[in-house]
Amino acid sequence: MEKVKSVVVIVAHPDDETLWAGGEIRLHPSWNWFIISLSRKNDIDRASRFYKVLKELNAKGIMGDLDDGPEQTPLDVTVLEEVILNLLPQLPFDRIMTHNPNGEYTRHLRHEETSKAVILLWDEGKILADELWTFAYDDGHKTHNTIANPNAPVYNQLTETISLHKYNIITNIYGFDTNSWEAKNTPTKEAFWQFSTPSDAMNWLNIGGVIA
Repeated sequence: MEKVKSVVVIVAHPDDETLWAGGEIRLHPSWNWFIISLSRKNDIDRASRFYKVLKELNAKGIMGDLDDGPEQTPLDVTVLEEVILNLLPQLPFDRIMTHNPNGEYTRHLRHEETSKAVILLWDEGKILADELWTFAYDDGHKTHNTIANPNAPVYNQLTETISLHKYNIITNIYGFDTNSWEAKNTPTKEAFWQFSTPSDAMNWLNIGGVIA
């Protein structure tokens, strides 16, 4: 029997959990999943959809209201750290999952900032977890849709059932049009970089989350 794990997924926006890790969540329905979206708490529409998605994924979670303006004004990492710690249950986790330091596509500053803050908090011992996984995707600097990186240590081809479930969450629950960027970029393959020690993750952060 598979060991039941406790996993916290820390993302910048409601829908990131589904786009980049929805398949992994579905593959382990008996695990204890806690999903943190750092933004859109006061967006009545997006927030209500996020909590519907939590029920769909059999997960618990919470939202923050981090600035998510269209200008993507840079935020100091200490601001993100404070928001994360205020939302984070004071529990040890088997795994943390979050954005990669260079994000999943070209480019979204909040994804990159979220990754940095989470890695620093793990390194500082303020998030307790046995391992950290970062999402492993890229869009070839906007030359193609976002795809899973086949060089990542975890690379999963999702079943048709799970892929369709992710797509239905994005289009039916989150309500994105079938011609939207989100719908067109919902991956049917998922990939993750794995780190067993904070020092490994810090080294990854220092090279910008790319293969050296």
